[in-house]
Amino acid sequence: MLSAIYNAIQIDKITTLPYIMSVADLFKPEGFKLTFTFILGGILMRKFLLSAALLTGLTGQAFAEVSISADVVSQYLFRGKAETGAMSVQPTINYSTGTLNIGTWASRSIDGAHQETNIYVSLNAGPVNLTITDYTDASPDLFKVGDHLIEVMASYESGDLSGAVAVDVLNGNTDLWVELGYALGEVGDADVGLSLGLGNEKYTSDGDPMLALLGVNVSHGDYFGAYQINPDTKGNMVFVGKSF
Repeated sequence: MLSAIYNAIQIDKITTLPYIMSVADLFKPEGFKLTFTFILGGILMRKFLLSAALLTGLTGQAFAEVSISADVVSQYLFRGKAETGAMSVQPTINYSTGTLNIGTWASRSIDGAHQETNIYVSLNAGPVNLTITDYTDASPDLFKVGDHLIEVMASYESGDLSGAVAVDVLNGNTDLWVELGYALGEVGDADVGLSLGLGNEKYTSDGDPMLALLGVNVSHGDYFGAYQINPDTKGNMVFVGKSF
């Protein structure tokens, strides 16, 4: 019980600090400045984290941590489409107990054309994972329903096979995404996998259900990339990235 209270106090201290990531003067003389500011949902997110910390201690979980990481990608691809063709930085702040994950993920392109900030809660039960994500743009009205897109996703992984089903549940949306993955294993020094995605509504050109993603995914250490084809739009895309 005492350890649970101690963990809650530490999390409370952490969530009162502003999370700011700044990369200045990337390209001189223009002095390109790329700034990311994360505020973990104010009081609401703090309550989530405090509750998770207390639950962790009371249920005897021995593992709980807050992690901060970031990816840099040549372009941001999401479910068969390019959200932006510009290089993007994608930071993550995550609190994990092993079973419960609460965090925020964002993406911002270096040209400022695309900004996205998401908050998620995820529960793991063996090979099954349930995730609820709140997708918003860079400066949403947190109290305006129309500024939020809530998605519920269930995923399953067993051996080399994986699958996920995601559905939007707010603002009358009926968008559905289904994705399957297969890990081919190591090819040379890289891990290689295949992905296939089907969607409707916003994921396809006419809104009808359609195959919208065929991909080859490659990773090696902190480096990763993919080549993707969208059979619906007849487009092909490639990106590379690095994790920090």
